[in-house]
Amino acid sequence: MAKYVCDACGYVYDPAVGDPDNGIAPGTAFADLPEDWTCPECGAGKDLFSPQ
Repeated sequence: MAKYVCDACGYVYDPAVGDPDNGIAPGTAFADLPEDWTCPECGAGKDLFSPQ
């Protein structure tokens, strides 16, 4: 699965890791994240992420 980087702050969403602090289990693809999920570092929306 592809990693995605936040264009605003550089945070990398890695599907293998997920976002456990925000209830996102490891193995969750970026496309499967909830629409209201935001960058845990800066709060940017999914639309500000690009494939790495």
